[in-house]
Amino acid sequence: MLNLSQRQSLQQRLSPQQIQYIKLLQLPTLALEQRIKQELEINPLLEEGEDELEELETLDEQSEDDQFDDVLEPEKEQSDEDYDWEEFLDTEDDLYGYKAAVDHSAEEDQRETPLASISSMVESLRDQLSFLHLSEDDMFIAEQIIGSIDEDGYLRRPLESIVDDVAFNQGIMLSEEQVEQMLYRIQRLDPVGVAARDLRECLLVQLDMLPEGVPGRDVAIDMLTYAYKAFTMKHFDQIMKRLDVEDHELKDAFELITRLNPKPGEGEFTASENYITPDFTVRVEDEDFVITLNSGNTPELRVSRHYQHMLEKVVADKKKGRDSYDSETQQFLRSKFESARWFINSINQRRQTMLSVMHAIVEQQEDFFREGEGNLKPMILKDIAEKIGMDISTISRVVNGKYVQTEFGVYELKHFFSEGLSTDSGEEVSNKEVKALIDRIISGEDKKKPLSDQRIADMLDKKGFNIARRTVTKYREQLGVPVARLRKEIILS
Repeated sequence: MLNLSQRQSLQQRLSPQQIQYIKLLQLPTLALEQRIKQELEINPLLEEGEDELEELETLDEQSEDDQFDDVLEPEKEQSDEDYDWEEFLDTEDDLYGYKAAVDHSAEEDQRETPLASISSMVESLRDQLSFLHLSEDDMFIAEQIIGSIDEDGYLRRPLESIVDDVAFNQGIMLSEEQVEQMLYRIQRLDPVGVAARDLRECLLVQLDMLPEGVPGRDVAIDMLTYAYKAFTMKHFDQIMKRLDVEDHELKDAFELITRLNPKPGEGEFTASENYITPDFTVRVEDEDFVITLNSGNTPELRVSRHYQHMLEKVVADKKKGRDSYDSETQQFLRSKFESARWFINSINQRRQTMLSVMHAIVEQQEDFFREGEGNLKPMILKDIAEKIGMDISTISRVVNGKYVQTEFGVYELKHFFSEGLSTDSGEEVSNKEVKALIDRIISGEDKKKPLSDQRIADMLDKKGFNIARRTVTKYREQLGVPVARLRKEIILS
């Protein structure tokens, strides 16, 4: 039997304006500039520049009874829409101001710097092939090898797969020896060691290309060839015994290998991809903090004056009982006008929210912004959210991927958030300060006898930090520091 029932429930849904604001809020400065350019391209009512004209006439001399409420010709799918054009065009409310406020007072004019054209690693390798005077078959092999190189510069495809590809695509039957010979030549192009199949081969190729008189070269080659496992484990005594070398010879070989490039494919980026543009600047003037939002390349926005006049004409003609434009044109003007002011409003809201969050962070971490490293306090997203009355998710969007320029360098906003640890005196200290202390302890250790994690934990305990060995291990790994055995170095007596 079919039963019908009704149920009433409350659901929270985000409006298009809120969704747009959220998306803009999480964009860093450079991405925001691109987003604004995109919006300028798709919305003809939005344009750059300061609004130097007077605000729109509101036609207040007309009586309220004469105002035309139904702006658009009712269309079939929008028959229930009523619109007040005078309210629609009202610009007195800051929420829908035409101009996105931008503070340039504390910023110098910033212009995009022209970047030199940089070819990719693959393009560079292909250009170098022309100097090898290859046969047609060898060129096919070289193209297959270069096209198979990973982003870090390694060749991780079996040679037999390259043989099969050339046979299938070009109808040329090759042997693995032919591919091996071409691989040997490519590995010695620039960058040297590219297309290596593993780290050992990469290092050996670079050593092979060094002049024979370089100190440590021959020992380094023998070590990687005959004692590679002992090399990775830093078993120095075992290496010296197997290769029959002295400690100073082994030291030269190790130092030479550390100067080689383990990832020849890295570094293939443009300046724009590697350049961090701080979203905020914090400086101290007369003991007070001056916080500015970076917006040097962000244009000021306004609604096109030409289209404003068109909208005014619609209002005036509607009051006289006639239509200036057809319903399709009116609908286009209305939708684009709303889109433009929603976008400008979202930009303004983004600016206000970001500044509020940054002010709260500076207030919480005042000692850090005055004194620098070593003065970071425990702070979590919830602390800032409660301080300014916003949701934690909003704070997370502001913090993610944003940077601040301080008098002590550029920091990611995430740097200022960390859990707290209690000292013996009961003082709360950021775990990032503890990590920095561990890093300093390791930097000052005897490299011939590196400190174990338990020894570091004991040293921290003497300084008032009651931290378990497993916590030291976790922090050391987060710092990217290897275990004590791998930190061992050859120290000549």
